Amino acid sequence: MEWWMTFILILSLLIFLFFLSVPVAFCFLFVNVLFAYLFWGGEMGLTQLVLSIARSISSFSMLPVPLFLLMGEVMFLFGIAQSMMDTLEKWMGRIPGRLSLLAVVGGVLFATLSGSSMAGCAMLGQTLLPEMEKKGYKAPITLGPIMGCGTLAAMIPPSALGVMLASLAQISVGDFLLSIIFPGILMAVLFALYIIVRCLLNPGLAPRYKVERVPLSQKLALSVKYILPLGLVIFSVIGLIVFGVATPTESAAVGAFVCFVLAFAYKGVQKGIVARALVKSVKVTAMMFMILAGATAFSQILAFTGSTQNLVGLATSLHLHPIFMIIIMQIILIILGTFMEPLSILMVSLPIYMPIIRQLGIDPLPFCAVILINMEMATISPPDGLVLYTMKAVAPQYSMGQIYRASIPFVIIDVIAMALVMVFPQISLYLPSIAKR
Repeated sequence: MEWWMTFILILSLLIFLFFLSVPVAFCFLFVNVLFAYLFWGGEMGLTQLVLSIARSISSFSMLPVPLFLLMGEVMFLFGIAQSMMDTLEKWMGRIPGRLSLLAVVGGVLFATLSGSSMAGCAMLGQTLLPEMEKKGYKAPITLGPIMGCGTLAAMIPPSALGVMLASLAQISVGDFLLSIIFPGILMAVLFALYIIVRCLLNPGLAPRYKVERVPLSQKLALSVKYILPLGLVIFSVIGLIVFGVATPTESAAVGAFVCFVLAFAYKGVQKGIVARALVKSVKVTAMMFMILAGATAFSQILAFTGSTQNLVGLATSLHLHPIFMIIIMQIILIILGTFMEPLSILMVSLPIYMPIIRQLGIDPLPFCAVILINMEMATISPPDGLVLYTMKAVAPQYSMGQIYRASIPFVIIDVIAMALVMVFPQISLYLPSIAKR
C-alpha cells in the first residue's frame, strides 16, 4: 500500500472515531493497537507499543503537569482567586469598561494559578458576570472578555497544556514555558485595547456608574495580603527557571508547596478541600497522560509507515517561503479548531508538523507559541469551542448565538497576536535567550 493511502486510512479512522464522540484517549488507543498489530508484526508489534507507551509517560519532563494542575486546584478551591479579584476591582477606578478590563487583569493573574481555559472562564464568569449584568453591561462586552481572557490561562505559566505541547513537540519544557509569557501578555494588552476603544466608541455597552472610593491605605493593605503573595507563586515557577536555579519540574514542586502554604495561611488546614484538590488533579493528570501515550505511539506508527518522511519531502519540494508554510499550517489548525478540542488537534498535527519545520530550519519555540495561541483560540471558536459551552453553563440566560457573536472579536484578536508572533519571533524568543542555564 502506498504511503499516502496508509496515511489517509489512519487519519480517516481517527477522525471518524472523534465524530462518534469516543473519548480522545480511546480513539488513539484503538488506532494504535490496530495499526501496531498490522504494521509491526502482530503480537511483537503490540509488545513494542506497550514499551513505547511506558517510555512516553515515564519522562521526567512530564512531572510538572500534575504539579501545575494541583497548584490551580488548591488556589481555586481555597477561594484565594476570589479574594484576589475583589482586591483588583478596588484599583480599577472609573475606567471605561472597568469590569471588562477587570476580566483581563484577572485573567492574567488567574493564569498564574491555573492552566485551564475552561476553569479560567468559569471563575471569571461566576465572579464578574452577576455584577456586570447588575451595572447594565451588554452581552458583547461581558461574555466576550470573560471568554477571551479565560484563554490566557494556557498562555501564562504554569501551563499544563504548554508542558504537553512541548513534550509532544520534543522541545525544552523550560524554554517553551518562558517563550509563551510575552505572547500571553501581548494577547492581554490587545484585549484591553479593544475593550477600551469599543467602550469609548459605544458607551452604552458598559454604562458608567458611581464607584465607591476606597482609601489608598486599604487598597495597599489588601494588595499586600492577596496580590503580593501571588508574586511569590510566580517567582517560584518562572523566576527559578529564568535564573537557572531549578528545572521546570523542580520549580513546579516549589510552586505547589508555596500554594499549599498560602492556602493554609489564609484558610487553615481543610482536609476535605485538600483531598478534593488531590483527587481532581490525579483524574485530569491520568487523562492527559493517556492522551500523551497515545500521541507518542501514533507518531511512531506514522514514521514507521513512511508517512512522516514523505510528508516532509512533499512540504520541502513545494519550495515555499517558510512564513507561507507556517501560515498554511496555522490555517489548517484554525479549521480543525472549529470542531475539535486542542489536545486532539495537537496529537494529530504535531507528529506531522514538527519534522517539517525542523527540515525547513524554522525555530520551534515561536512556531509552537503560535500553535498554543491557535489552540486557545480553538476553545472560543464557533461552533464547538469548549469555552463557549463553559460560558453557556455559567450564563444559561444567554443564547448560543449571543455567545458566538461575543467571541468573534476575540478570535480576530487572537489571529492578530498569532500574526505578530510570526512576524516578530523575538516576542517569543527574548526570555529564553536571557535565561541563565
